[in-house]
Amino acid sequence: MPRWPVLAAAALTLAVAAAVLTGAVDRPDPAAVSAWRTVCVAIVVQALPFLLLGTVISGAINAFVPARVFARALPKRPALAVPVASAAGVVLPGCECASVPVAGSLIRRGVAPAAAFAFLLSAPAVNPIVLASTAVAFPGAPEMVAARLVASLVTSAAMGWLWIRLGRDEWLRLPAHRTGHTPGHSRWEEFRLGFQHDFLHAGGFLVVGAMAAATFNVAVPRSVLDTFAGSPWLSVLFLAALAIVLAVCSEADAFVAASLTGFSPTARLAFMVVGPMVDVKLVALQSGTFGRAFAVRFSAATAVVAVVSSALIGWWLL
Repeated sequence: MPRWPVLAAAALTLAVAAAVLTGAVDRPDPAAVSAWRTVCVAIVVQALPFLLLGTVISGAINAFVPARVFARALPKRPALAVPVASAAGVVLPGCECASVPVAGSLIRRGVAPAAAFAFLLSAPAVNPIVLASTAVAFPGAPEMVAARLVASLVTSAAMGWLWIRLGRDEWLRLPAHRTGHTPGHSRWEEFRLGFQHDFLHAGGFLVVGAMAAATFNVAVPRSVLDTFAGSPWLSVLFLAALAIVLAVCSEADAFVAASLTGFSPTARLAFMVVGPMVDVKLVALQSGTFGRAFAVRFSAATAVVAVVSSALIGWWLL
């Protein structure tokens, strides 16, 4: 397991301790500490069932599904497989925590990385549960649901095609083991081992990401929101950045966006499109599954594409 998340968490802890010792802060605010703890636990508890779902699906794909199934389901040309995989995200009712281990398993089973990444981005954003929650959060505004669906599909497909054009295999670091059925092991034993590895491996990064999200959530003053809400362009960038650090699960982010009534519809759309594709816990999960070199590059590019897509689709539909 890469050590950088552990080192980052340790550095954050030391920074807080140094601030207290040097008098930068007199004493921790009990209310802030309680809020930090609540947010951190809430993110983990909210994401854990979907992480569990994702690792179960990942283990089942690896142990039970023959590689030829994926070869038949997707077009052989990666450029054509990307939009198909992006649209396939509609059928998986899970969040970003579920999509990362599933994408890793798909790549290990021979699916083109570009198609797997398109699925990774679309599944948390366009599945029926997310679209239904968006419709409930924005009653009487079907255009918001349509805008979220279109912007998310455009972003996921664009990132798949960008990977075909600019991606490098050396950026990916996938485990060399568990690439299919191993002689001498039963299918159920392989499923158990694969599930255990993926769940414990991704779960540790989920906790680190939740700690970072809780820290940012508590540190951002409420007055900052009012400062950025007045500018159409800054509000889009601010809510996109806020989505990254808040790390709200995609099944709940529409309600958070709906509560930000001071911001424009396009800015709130950016919050809902960027969040399921790029947030601190997702970057941590991607780093643990695919490697830091991939996570940094892919997340940065995805954030830019998602913001541009949200702005254009919002201008068109909202």
